[in-house]
Amino acid sequence: MSNKAPRGIRLVITLVGRRNVGKSSLINAITGQAVAIVSNQPGTTTDPVAKHYELLPLGPVTFYDTAGLDDIGEVGELRVKAAQKILLRTDLALVVVGEDGITDYEKEIITRLRDLEIPFLVVFNKNDLCEPAAVDVDYCQDNKISYRKVSTLEQSCIGGLKDSIIELAPEEMKADPLLAGDLFEAGEWVVCVVPIDLSAPKGRLILPQVQVLRDILDNNGVGVTIKEHEIRKTLANLKSDPALVITDSQVVKKVAAEVDDRIPLTTFSTLFARYKGDLPRLFSGAQMIDSLEDGDAILIGEACSHHVEEDDIGRVKIPAWLKKYTGKDLEFEVFAGHDFPEDLERFKLVIHCGGCMLNRSEMVRRIKECNRRGVPITNYGVAISKVQGVLDRVIRPFNL
Repeated sequence: MSNKAPRGIRLVITLVGRRNVGKSSLINAITGQAVAIVSNQPGTTTDPVAKHYELLPLGPVTFYDTAGLDDIGEVGELRVKAAQKILLRTDLALVVVGEDGITDYEKEIITRLRDLEIPFLVVFNKNDLCEPAAVDVDYCQDNKISYRKVSTLEQSCIGGLKDSIIELAPEEMKADPLLAGDLFEAGEWVVCVVPIDLSAPKGRLILPQVQVLRDILDNNGVGVTIKEHEIRKTLANLKSDPALVITDSQVVKKVAAEVDDRIPLTTFSTLFARYKGDLPRLFSGAQMIDSLEDGDAILIGEACSHHVEEDDIGRVKIPAWLKKYTGKDLEFEVFAGHDFPEDLERFKLVIHCGGCMLNRSEMVRRIKECNRRGVPITNYGVAISKVQGVLDRVIRPFNL
């Protein structure tokens, strides 16, 4: 079942440390499976390796086994960079320490984890060979760092390590995520408007729509899914006004015109702006659209790589809408997947997708990084509602 959980709602746990400290053995011990190659040869793990696992009561998680922080040579440096890049989508980290104790490598990664505000745990591995040195224990205690002693060879203290991981997990991963369930009461109608166009996947709905529909059911709402041309007929047939109408952003202007102002209205993407990120900050970022000038560069952030259709929302429609709204000659660049530019400051605005394929930590971290570097950020749905002139109505249900 854990393999079927959406990637964007998994807790990501990353194992970092030097070569040959037993990261691969530890991930095998935690999961109870031989999922990572184990060898006494340093540098066995090259690219980050992902393993899905059900860690109750947290639910589905992904463990990442990474290359050693002390990998050498030109290729080794690339492996280290790949390992550090994984931290940008990490919810919790295990800093694995071997017989040599805590060195400058571990201290550097600990500083990096604290800068990124990633909770972490130091794991003294190979406890069957030697106890951690007093100086290393003192270092953890002096710096208020939680630590555990384990032996993957003897399978000792693995259960305690799992307990520490659960205890250290971010609070939002322990609680039920807030998507739409607080916007209606049990038994109330929720109308979902889902247009079917070239970008719609054949034979299925897109992930945000599926997650919202499941959230409606989980909260005992009555979900009705329609196309955009069925709005008036559907509302007329309901015995009472729906508690909420949720629409795809691409048709929000049409839907807003046909749904009476007394009925709460929002978009799937706006729900995800709250669920995965920081809705007030993304709302604030959308206001930057009014200040754009000729030649300004706009970053379009896509969480997933996909086949580009002729009416692609991020690459075609949003640029066209922004140019029309602003009347300016704007430049657009697309970064897909987990790529995010290092020279972020050259962009006047970042417009990000809903982030359904990212976990919340990575999305929040991207928002924080934009804020730290003085670059406004918004998301597809919020930006579209802005240029369509309905943003104030779309965010009204959230009482911002």
